[in-house]
Amino acid sequence: MKKTLRVAVGLAIAFSVAACSNPSAAPVTTSGAAPSNPTASLKGVTLTFLTAQNSVGEPKQVIAAFEKATGATINTVVVPDPYESNVPTKLASGEKPDLAFWQPTQSTLPMVNPAQNLLPLDNEPWVKLLGPTEQSLGQVDGHRYAAVVTSPAVLGVYYNKADFAKAGITTMPSSYDQLIADAKQIRAKDSGVAPFFEVGGDKWPLQWQVQVQMTDLPDSFWQNVNANKASWTDPRIVAAITKYKTEILDGGLAQSTYKTGTFVDQGQALMKGDAAMALNVTSLQSEIQASNTTQQMDNALGWFPIANSAAQAEYSPDQTNGVVAFNTGDATREAAARQFIDFWLTTDYKDYIAAQKLVSVEPSVPNPDGLPQTALAQAAALSKATGVFQVKALTAPDMHLALADMIYGSKTPQQVAQAAEDQFVQVLKARGVSGF
Repeated sequence: MKKTLRVAVGLAIAFSVAACSNPSAAPVTTSGAAPSNPTASLKGVTLTFLTAQNSVGEPKQVIAAFEKATGATINTVVVPDPYESNVPTKLASGEKPDLAFWQPTQSTLPMVNPAQNLLPLDNEPWVKLLGPTEQSLGQVDGHRYAAVVTSPAVLGVYYNKADFAKAGITTMPSSYDQLIADAKQIRAKDSGVAPFFEVGGDKWPLQWQVQVQMTDLPDSFWQNVNANKASWTDPRIVAAITKYKTEILDGGLAQSTYKTGTFVDQGQALMKGDAAMALNVTSLQSEIQASNTTQQMDNALGWFPIANSAAQAEYSPDQTNGVVAFNTGDATREAAARQFIDFWLTTDYKDYIAAQKLVSVEPSVPNPDGLPQTALAQAAALSKATGVFQVKALTAPDMHLALADMIYGSKTPQQVAQAAEDQFVQVLKARGVSGF
């Protein structure tokens, strides 16, 4: 999914228990080293590549280019949603692909037991080509297991330029409180414009208003959470959830259909000016791009970073950002999988990002022409962005599901936080993480 991690707790726990039963904690090493030439012949070699339903098109260009250059065959296998639950289930049954999209974070990489199932990629030639944020991803327990092929999703505020002009807003806010003040100003100037468009129908974007408010939590807090010395029921998290409920939802700063609004609706409302703002990640940009030209987007929309007390963005890796290679026991296929990743991030990378209209993860490779200004603004903000909790926590609870319960009245803010804590502890206990 191009959204964020959705853990199906039962399946994740089942796989985690199986993974923990293996006594070896060191990464598996194999003789399947990639050749130094990314276009070396691989005639007769066939690889399988797992993708989610909505990301099957993402690797098409690089697969076609690699097959043409090497003679290899790469078969794409679509895994039904929820992807992050069904892939571990496949692995637990003994079924291993050669390659897969996988979220390159410490909260998600452990779900596939990387030390036993994945090829370590510590010394691959493309690592040094990545930008600093991208280099920081894809690692667990000091070893790299994922190649970062696309820029992590960046969280910030998309806004309708005409709505902002009508409300007299000329300076972008630099804190969450200023953001709320601007939303109230928009509402006061035109009651027909929703200051925010919220997505209760698809649920997953509900977390972003809360995540932005959690940016002042220090690294020491996350260290303590990961050691079971602090809790998701911390008053600061409960206060963030409460503020979202009372100020944005109950306070009339979201559209009237916020309980049923969809991701697609959000983009359309922004472009039309029916909603002035949407707090979301890069996937919203991609959704809008699918049905609008760059010129139309540039005319209608702007973007700015926001955090609780700063004009700072957040980054949120998704499964299309990372590619992992599996330890299959077949040295020829393992070497070919490494070669494919090398080809992707070296020989083909410029063509790949041009075909997909993506910002570059490699400082030495310029962004392709024709990207919307929102994309360029996000790329510029990434170097100073802070990770969302999917990056900082050892596992990412499905807070959006509990928030959906809250907007329908079946959970209080305190109960939303407690649900996150309960799931967090349950998964880490099942993994056998020390302290849980």
